[in-house]
This record gives sequence, C-alpha cells and structure tokens, in this order.
Amino acid sequence: MTINKNRHKLKHMVKYNNEILDDVFHVLSDPTRREIIKRLAVGEMTVMNLAKPFEMSLPAISKHLRVLEKAGIVSIRREGTYRYYYLNPQTVDSAHEWLMDLRKFWTSQLVNLEHFLDNQSNED
Repeated sequence: MTINKNRHKLKHMVKYNNEILDDVFHVLSDPTRREIIKRLAVGEMTVMNLAKPFEMSLPAISKHLRVLEKAGIVSIRREGTYRYYYLNPQTVDSAHEWLMDLRKFWTSQLVNLEHFLDNQSNED
C-alpha cells in the first residue's frame, strides 16, 4: 500500500517544464559553464573578465555564454560597446525545486524502509 502511494507521489511530482530542466542540466554538465556560473554568482562581468582564468579563446568562451543565454541561465546588459553578463536565478530555481521534490520523495522512501525494518526486528 505504501509503495503504491509513493509511486503515485513520484508520478505527480513532475509538474515542471521538462524543456527548461533538460536545458539546465545539460548546461550544468559542462565544467567550463559551471565555472562561468560560479564566477557570475559574484556579479556581472564582461566576456573579457569572464575569460581571464580560462585557457581558451574568446570565441570559445562566447560559445559557452550563448549556450548559457539560450538556456536562460544568463542574460546580457549592454552598456555602450560592452556586454555585461549576469545570472538569472529563476531558471536554476526550477531545477532546484525539482531536485528538492525528488529529495522529499526519497526521504519518505527511507522513512518507510526504516519503519518496515523496525517492524521486522520487533517481529523477530
């Protein structure tokens, strides 16, 4: 009975935009993009400033930034000839919420397992 109830919870848990989740997890799978996100968490930056610690060309960094922008994780603010990149936390928030729902599901599964094992040991 408990297992079926939890399957039902998992089935209805996923009410998120799967396309956004796919994009976010795809973006986060690349270590360079994760480092760019980490650097932007400090504040907005130009491509030149973002590229400093990396041993790659500016076009390569720009390509990573386009992927981040397409996924909605970063946005651009233009000021004269400069483009400043900054984080859009709302996009990552949806992935975070999805993970937290998944965590709640597995936590309840572990609690159910604990109760089951307690009952088994009491029966012995």
